[in-house]
Amino acid sequence: MRRIALASMLFLCAAALAPVPAAADVGQRALVQDDASLRIGGQTVRLYGVYVPDGGYTCETRLRPPRCASRAALALDFKIQGFLFCDYVGRNADGSRSAFCSVRCSGIGGRCREDLGAWLIGQGWAVAAPGAPFAYIVEERIARSRGFGIWGFQADSIVRR
Repeated sequence: MRRIALASMLFLCAAALAPVPAAADVGQRALVQDDASLRIGGQTVRLYGVYVPDGGYTCETRLRPPRCASRAALALDFKIQGFLFCDYVGRNADGSRSAFCSVRCSGIGGRCREDLGAWLIGQGWAVAAPGAPFAYIVEERIARSRGFGIWGFQADSIVRR
């Protein structure tokens, strides 16, 4: 009986001393909203340093039923397969939260994370907002020079009224 009590106490001490994962280490499910913001745990989260221009709505016809949203939202919905990881940096005037969010990439060991803001800007579906990290500005210039996303020609869209 005494050994069990001692073992239990050692287990509790070890658990108490174990490092607590940072907020970004806890994967969260997210729903991508039509304006490319995220809905996580009942809160609206916007990617920090990212501005998604209003470019009308496009319908993804491969889905049944088809989903109509901005191209940025459709791209994010495709990219976020499973959990994402967010580091919250503040609140916006509309009450939503700002965060740097990432998804797991196919790196060795599963430790690799891909920044969703940089990815969205690099694909040309968003632009770097004022005060964005320098990497976002570089991604925007590359996307613009290559004619990606909004920097290319308008192929098809459905304007929602």
